[in-house]
Amino acid sequence: MDAIITRFPPSPTGYLHIGGARTALFNWLYARHNRGKFILRIEDTDVARSTQESVDAIFDALDWLGIDWDDGPYYQSRRFDIYREYIDRLVASGNAYYCTCSSQELEAMREAAKARGENPKYDGTCREKHLLPTEGAVIRFKSPQMGNTVVEDGIRGNIVFSNTEIDDFIIQRSDGSPMYNLAVVVDDITMEVNTIIRGDDHISNTPKQILLYRALGANVPLFGHVPMVLGNDRARLSKRHGAMSVTAYREMGYLPDALLNYLVRLGWSHGDQEFFTREELIEKFSLDHIGKSAGVFNPEKLLALNAEHIRNAAEEKLAPQLLPFLAEKGISADVSSPLLMGAIRTLKPRSKTLIEMADGVEFYFKAPETYEEKGMKKFFKPEGLDPVKQLTDALERTDAFDEKSLEAVFQSIMDASGLGFGKLAQPVRLALTGKTVSPGIFEMIAALGRDETIARLRRAISFMEATGA
Repeated sequence: MDAIITRFPPSPTGYLHIGGARTALFNWLYARHNRGKFILRIEDTDVARSTQESVDAIFDALDWLGIDWDDGPYYQSRRFDIYREYIDRLVASGNAYYCTCSSQELEAMREAAKARGENPKYDGTCREKHLLPTEGAVIRFKSPQMGNTVVEDGIRGNIVFSNTEIDDFIIQRSDGSPMYNLAVVVDDITMEVNTIIRGDDHISNTPKQILLYRALGANVPLFGHVPMVLGNDRARLSKRHGAMSVTAYREMGYLPDALLNYLVRLGWSHGDQEFFTREELIEKFSLDHIGKSAGVFNPEKLLALNAEHIRNAAEEKLAPQLLPFLAEKGISADVSSPLLMGAIRTLKPRSKTLIEMADGVEFYFKAPETYEEKGMKKFFKPEGLDPVKQLTDALERTDAFDEKSLEAVFQSIMDASGLGFGKLAQPVRLALTGKTVSPGIFEMIAALGRDETIARLRRAISFMEATGA
């Protein structure tokens, strides 16, 4: 069996969005699962709309998602000589011809077809004229006028098109530039692509492309057309549904693995499993389990899945992704520092996004300058001052500073003072964070470390004494 070769061919007319990212992901996973090759091709023949900014944005998004390519990037705009060679072959073999019909004549053909109740298409006026190259002429493919063209779709099954519905479509414009269907077929032939997974909005192009493959004596790839992604209202996905650029999700604090996991589940399944690591997706992905119904994009499910990926990620993996969000808060942290690792460990179960985690991390790196007013009134009370002092002294004396040892220290102070856990823990929490809500008290203190914990407690004790608490 030949090695699987897939491709992703974005048009650089904007940022990479959810639908395009899912197409890239499906092709990448299929290639990786089968130990094949994944090719990146930039379809930039639309010179008026294609921009380098969009190309760079596509590269940036794929890089963040971790979708790497084995060959390319190829640029269609640099391959016109290759397309011309294949177009000449089609003309020489009698599979294509020059057409000089004017726009007025073409419009008349369409209107006549409509009047007869037929689909408007080219009527073959120039089909047998054997015209020579003429300025302003286009080149049309000579489509068969009888029989059917069958798309053997790896997802949807066989799709049959009557050749009478396929007109002699243009393969080269009057300015000499290739049309889309010709260019992609030549690209896929020369790049030896044998598996094409794409959105089902391309189905109408597929019979034309199959005819071109056959006319050029090439093998037809396996096609798999994936249903489109819809919004909750079952309309085509748009920005109002959350269909922002892929990198917008990075800026919102999502993990790339979470977005990959969610995208693949928009149309593919493996039993009832919802959570997948990248390695599991590569191991399990196949065309067999791509559904035939449209996936519905649900931002709430994506957020929940992101939270699950954060909970399951190693601190060492989260740290470099968290740093940009900390930098926005003016926090400079060493990516491997024990303080950052400990802070992340305490916040993983409580963070849905990296933005939330950065908000939670802040107090670890910035000692509180003030305390919540409601918290002070409730927890900085005279009867709580001595137990906090005793706890501070005990923490200074204790040898170990792990969660188990810290719990024992707290218990000894509670036993001696007769205070319940909340009566002791809450003023300590307020002293350490400035707030009344935080991660678990023992894990938080362990992460802060002995010196910082004691310094903050001493500062809070001074504050309580100065204010008469």
